[in-house]
Order: sequence, then structure tokens, then C-alpha cells
Amino acid sequence: MGTNPPLRVGVVGATPARGWGTSAHLPALAALPEFTVTAVSTTRIETARATAEAFGVPLAFDDDTRLIEHPDVDVVAVTVKVTEHAALVRAALAAGKHVFCEWPLGTDLAQASALAELAAASTGQHVVGLQGHYSPGARYVGELIGAGAIGRPLAVSAVAVGRQGGGRIPAASAYATDRAAGATVLSITAAHLLATVGQAVGLPRSVAAIVTAMNTTATVIETGEVRSVTAPDQVVIAGRLADDAVLSVAVQGGAAATAHFELRIVGTDATLIVRPDASGASIHVADWDITALRADGSAQPLPVPARFAPLPADVPPGPPRNVALVYRELARAVAAHRPAEPGFATAVAYHRLVDAIERASQTGLRQDVTS
Repeated sequence: MGTNPPLRVGVVGATPARGWGTSAHLPALAALPEFTVTAVSTTRIETARATAEAFGVPLAFDDDTRLIEHPDVDVVAVTVKVTEHAALVRAALAAGKHVFCEWPLGTDLAQASALAELAAASTGQHVVGLQGHYSPGARYVGELIGAGAIGRPLAVSAVAVGRQGGGRIPAASAYATDRAAGATVLSITAAHLLATVGQAVGLPRSVAAIVTAMNTTATVIETGEVRSVTAPDQVVIAGRLADDAVLSVAVQGGAAATAHFELRIVGTDATLIVRPDASGASIHVADWDITALRADGSAQPLPVPARFAPLPADVPPGPPRNVALVYRELARAVAAHRPAEPGFATAVAYHRLVDAIERASQTGLRQDVTS
């Protein structure tokens, strides 16, 4: 990565016992020589100090603004609730920092668009946490299809199952029962799936959809409080890809089982079956177990080549791996003074896709999707 000094990162939302900041961002950053973590913040100084001690971070704050404005922070990583993204991103951009904001960028398309406009006028680089863009499995499958390994693609189908949206929820997720909070099975699980599968087969140019809530109430596990639910927990999408292949996606929230997925890509010469590795993780996180089924009935395992994950050997498997690939892209973009990808403009494109799926469900009419 050259002789540039490491970029100094402050992670907002680094709760020690749970959360994406400590399970993905901090382990990824610890293994990347392009970065050094100089600060963490949470809502309580005790938890911030606990995380700082666990990861060897020099600065701990219970005030996000102090972290954002600190001179020893070059990059602000926003890993908190979606409802808090906008204020933190605005503050970081105003302070002249580079920004890594988790997905979704905003609670809706309008908020995301406004943040992208601010970022485009800022001096820093910015990325959004659609880490499926760098899924080694998705990129390998895209290469296989491009090389004609399955012939002409005819149909792509994906099913994803997750606990999000169930009838019993932890207190930390209670805010997401409100559709307006922007943290739904559609905006998070389905969007991550589409962003990841899109690296292999492209994005739909038109969609029809059913987006609905089967659970209209949810019980908070810790307190027994019963909350009304307006956020959807079931998403079914039908679409056409750019090459006219058909796309079908079903995201089934509220499941008691560990999240998992299956992706099937049918071609004229072969079919690719993709499932997660033994972790059973979500499609944008897991290593992919890929098998090619041939017309003669044979099944050929296709291990993902190591070249699709050019990372230090000590990057942990699972959630940190693809997040590390996004951070590495950010470091390269900063060094080259070029936009990073997926940046906030790309985030807006996915917010538009989510918006089109919502409209398709509400109107019962197929929607064209613009990039």
C-alpha cells in the first residue's frame, strides 16, 4: 500500500458486548496496516473504555462529537442505529473527515440523497457498508458467468432467512419495529442480498414485489413490552436483469433459525448452486460454497480462488473479512485522491432500488429501476 502513514480511525458505536462495530470493524482494522484505530465512542464512558482496553485503542469517548472533531481522527466509522446516521455523517463531513457509514446510509431515499450531495461537496472520501460489493464468492461467480461457464443465464433465484422482524425482539432492535426508522427486512436484508448478488449477475432493471408485515406486534425480550410493528418482515421480488434473465428473491424475516441463504443461477449449460459455508452467515458476510451442476448429472465443487480476497492472513474470517475489503478500497481511494466505491452515490442507487420495490408492492405495478 506504499509509504503513506496509516489513516487514523474513530469508530462510533463500539459497544463491547455486541454490535457491528466490535464484531466486524475493529477486528478488520486491527489486521490492516493501512489503518490504526485511535478512538472509540459509545453512549457510556464505561463501555467505551472497555472496548478501548480490549482493542488497544488510546482514546475513549461518551460524546460522539468529541471523537469526530478530534485531531487524531482521519476517518469516522459510523456503526450505530440507522436513525443516527444522518447527524453523525453531517458532523464528520463538516469536520473534513473521511467517512465509512454502515448501510443503510439514511432512513429513506430523501435523507440518503441529501447526505450524498453533502459528501460530493466535501474534501474527504466516503464509503457505505455494502460489503457484499467485495464478496469474493460473488465476484468469482460473476467471472464464471462472464467466461461462459454456465452458458447463457436464464434465471436467478435467491432465498434468505433471518431472525430480523420476528415476534420476539431484543431491546436493542426495538426501534426497528417502526418502518420510518429505515431498518427493515427490505432496507437491510434484501438490500444487502441484492447488492451482493448484483456483483455476480447485475441488478434488476424492473421489479414487481410484495412487501408485508406478518408480525404486527412484537414482544421486547428483556421487558415484556408489546410493541406495534409497521416494519415489513417478508419481501418477495420478481424482476428482469439487464440480459433478460429472470430474477426471483424471497427474504423471509422473523425466523428462529440462524440466518442462511441459497442462490441458484440457471444457465443453458449448467446451474450454479451457492450456499453459505459452515458459519451459515448472511449472503454478504459468509464464504460461499459453490457447486456447478452439469447436464450429465455431475456436481463440481468450485472453491473461490484466494485472489478474490487480497488481505493479510490475520484478517479473521466471517464479518471482518468483507468489511476489511471495503476499508482497503477506502485507503486506496484516499491515497489516489479518487472516489471510493461503494460511495454515497452508490448508496443512493440502492436506496432508489429499495424505493422502487416499495412502490411495486404498494401499487401492484411493476416498476422500472433507474441507476
